[in-house]
Amino acid sequence: MEEVRATAAWVASRASHVVVDSAGIEKVVDTIGDSIPKVEWDFEGIHYFDNGPLTVQYLFVLDALNFCFWPDKDLSYDHLALGLKEALEKDKSAFDADRLQKYTGPQLRELLKWPRPLPLEDERLRLLHEVGHELERSFNGKASNLVKSCGKSAGKLVALVARHFPGFRDHSVYKGHQVFLYKRAQIFAADLWGAFKGQGYGEFHDIGSVTIFADYIVPAVLRQLGVLKYSSALMNTIEANNEIVSGTEEEVELRACSVYAVEKMRELMSRKLGKQVLSVELDLWLWSCGIQSPSLRHHRTLSMYY
Repeated sequence: MEEVRATAAWVASRASHVVVDSAGIEKVVDTIGDSIPKVEWDFEGIHYFDNGPLTVQYLFVLDALNFCFWPDKDLSYDHLALGLKEALEKDKSAFDADRLQKYTGPQLRELLKWPRPLPLEDERLRLLHEVGHELERSFNGKASNLVKSCGKSAGKLVALVARHFPGFRDHSVYKGHQVFLYKRAQIFAADLWGAFKGQGYGEFHDIGSVTIFADYIVPAVLRQLGVLKYSSALMNTIEANNEIVSGTEEEVELRACSVYAVEKMRELMSRKLGKQVLSVELDLWLWSCGIQSPSLRHHRTLSMYY
């Protein structure tokens, strides 16, 4: 994840559309005080959990499909998480590797109880097939074997996921420089850590290496808090609900500057509190603030990375 931190900092130092405000960071850290507001991983009760390998399989399928809900105003992450949970409760073999390779669009919609085509449905199916194929080819069909092979290292898990599953390779090019963000690969490690409460499949000795997960919600919350400032042109685009094309300078800056800003928040809090502060916990707090704010205006990008 050092690649994520380093390239996010590189973008932030050259950004022209998004600025990280140091004074805004200090103000938020002062407001938070002695501890990050505690948010439980499954605070909405929408995830499947049985404390075993099936939970790992569920989380990997969930994170393979966890992107781009906004084109359908009625669709959200909650529908995906809860739909997959209920499908698995009904049929424990629903996410077996051989079955993942064969799902069609109508079958995926039926699984999620969704009445119409999903945004980027073909891409979601491709990723589902990819997960099934590679799990079967390299991990005996089980995401739990993928996790076991990382030696309790979140960093190694993210690298393994990116190596074996191309759909998780969340890279961009910014001003000729490769930028790494790895949102969904990192969130898989964080979901395991949160679901299993840092034990068993969720035990990682380096969970502190995970950054935030650069998506739609966190940048918007950081702007609301005064940590990020947008150019007037970018703000107008977002306010007008106009699409920002994936890979443009504006889009890369929104994501990379969010990662960099929260790293600066984490470092400042760690110094003030005299103890390790995790980006994972900051991300969960920021994301929970965002989804509970209906008026939040976020950027719109068609992307299979987030």
